[in-house]
Amino acid sequence: MEDMKELFEKMRARMDRVRSVFGEENLAAVPLFEDCLCYPTDLLVKLAWMAVEIEETESTEQIREKLPEFRKLREKIAGMKTERPRIWLWPENKVPTLTEYTDNAAWRYNHNPDFVPYMYEMLVAENVTPKGAVILCAGGDHGFTVLCESYQVALDFNERGYQCFILLNRTNMNPWSGKEAGADVARAIRIVRANASKYRVKENQIAFAGFSNGGLTGEACIQYYSGSQKMTDVFPDYEEDALDQVSGSMDAFLCIYGPRMNHDSFDYDKAVYPPVFHAVGLEDFNLDNINRLYPELVSQGVTVEVHTFSGVPHGQAGRKLMDGTVKYPNFEAWEMLTDAFMQEIYRKG
Repeated sequence: MEDMKELFEKMRARMDRVRSVFGEENLAAVPLFEDCLCYPTDLLVKLAWMAVEIEETESTEQIREKLPEFRKLREKIAGMKTERPRIWLWPENKVPTLTEYTDNAAWRYNHNPDFVPYMYEMLVAENVTPKGAVILCAGGDHGFTVLCESYQVALDFNERGYQCFILLNRTNMNPWSGKEAGADVARAIRIVRANASKYRVKENQIAFAGFSNGGLTGEACIQYYSGSQKMTDVFPDYEEDALDQVSGSMDAFLCIYGPRMNHDSFDYDKAVYPPVFHAVGLEDFNLDNINRLYPELVSQGVTVEVHTFSGVPHGQAGRKLMDGTVKYPNFEAWEMLTDAFMQEIYRKG
């Protein structure tokens, strides 16, 4: 099975070719998908399918032919915005940074250098007693993956009684490092934990759900910011504030088809690895990664639950929003299983 990093590089090379024509228009659409709470969902789904079709088109001329229709719909959706409050992760002009990223002229990434990370609340009704909180991080370079892997899954977890938060962080490898992407996760956890009483959840019932690349982001948070580790260990010039006195450790890690790549190492000495739930399809290119990772985690004393799903390829969480139907009914069970996993962890904790 092809290594995930090699596959990522092939996907990136192909995307670069498409973005040379589609890039500017795609970049203009990214905020619509990531701020999906502010726009009509049905139209966003239609726009997402148009983007998928364009990204799968080999001919430059055919891409150019499709752009006017895409632009027309994008502009229509943009004019229908309803405001929703954002939760900014960092104080203004104080985002801790390592990556020298100054130019997106080739539209290689979904976020320009001036991107500032934030999140949205998706909360249960006041008459519902929350079972915990889940912070959701979509895969890839975000964009329309947020529709399924954040928004739709958040809706599902709301129905199960969880307070949810859509995290729009600096995306791992696109172009930011895991240390930066993980720092955003830790900050989001601190914000939710510091406001636990407001959200009516316990401080030790805050889970992180990372999908694909979001799973790698979650493990970066664990490696660099869990336990007694500090932001200043990674960013020496970082100025701590009151939130840094709050733990940035997740209480449960829901890693959905995003296990660590086999060639990557993990230093367990300082990290406090939380109970982790893995879900991956048997047709997923990540299957070999989880097969090797599982015994390592067990040997480190980590509580691990792994589920594999027959016939299921990569990237299927929340896909019923895009597909209009449940294409892989067996995979839908991952949400029920994570619910049971979290409740058992919290019961023991």
